[in-house]
Amino acid sequence: MESIFVDLTIAEAVNAAVMQFVAANGDFFHDITLVLLTGFLVPLEKLLLAIPPWAVLLAVAALAWHALRRTGIVLALVLGLYLIGCFGLWDKLMQTLALMLVSTTLTLLIGLPLGIWMSGSPRLRRVLEPVLDVMQTLPTFVYLIPVLMLFGLGKVPAVLATVIYALPPLVRLTDLGIRQVDREVVEAARSFGVTPWQLLLDVHLPLARPSIMAGLNQAVMMALAMVVIASMIGSRGLGEDVLSGINNMDMGRGLQGGMAIVILAVVIDRITQAYGRGGRERAALVRKPTGSAA
Repeated sequence: MESIFVDLTIAEAVNAAVMQFVAANGDFFHDITLVLLTGFLVPLEKLLLAIPPWAVLLAVAALAWHALRRTGIVLALVLGLYLIGCFGLWDKLMQTLALMLVSTTLTLLIGLPLGIWMSGSPRLRRVLEPVLDVMQTLPTFVYLIPVLMLFGLGKVPAVLATVIYALPPLVRLTDLGIRQVDREVVEAARSFGVTPWQLLLDVHLPLARPSIMAGLNQAVMMALAMVVIASMIGSRGLGEDVLSGINNMDMGRGLQGGMAIVILAVVIDRITQAYGRGGRERAALVRKPTGSAA
């Protein structure tokens, strides 16, 4: 039967272009891999593994108390992390945490300035919105292919794939938060003769903080969602146990790894959400009587 479709395959052209790009820029991407590995990932992972677990638990307890001021929730979060250690997954938790910290830092360094720039430039917003849509909807394995070709297997491609996946919500919510700042407040600040930098640092960013922190929270949650996929390309960490459980039909090991990822996600989610509310709102929640209406 004669086909009615015109042959428009782009596979060969794309493969040729990617191979040419890799051949021309391979040394540059190799240098980036070395910088990320030797300058950030490996030293941070070694530092976290060298810290005694009790010190990490105390640090998390102090951070959670400063953010939440709720004894029961703080104890639950610390006990959750202690349970991960009881599963024998503490070292893998530290590996995952190192990957998360580097990925989140890169996401913040790229996403926050981009969101600020986007909020003040409607033209840039029109250009970036479809790009962000593609980054959010494109299947992860599609952009893992060029990342692997450029950086090889290991932690670096996992970090870069995580940044691509986690970046859009931070950019969008930073842009939205700054654009939603009350215009009367902005005009009042301008009437006092503030500079553009003072307006940004003293008015826009503080008032947009809840939205920015919500974007950071979503970025971290999306980065955690990449943990299992990242383990498929050699990043190790908690996702390695889930992947091993799938490959070996080991339900117990996979469940333990999955529970550890969920616990870590809950700890990070509760702390970042609390900081997004701001000091006054957190204090008000602490002072609020238990039986009062929400």
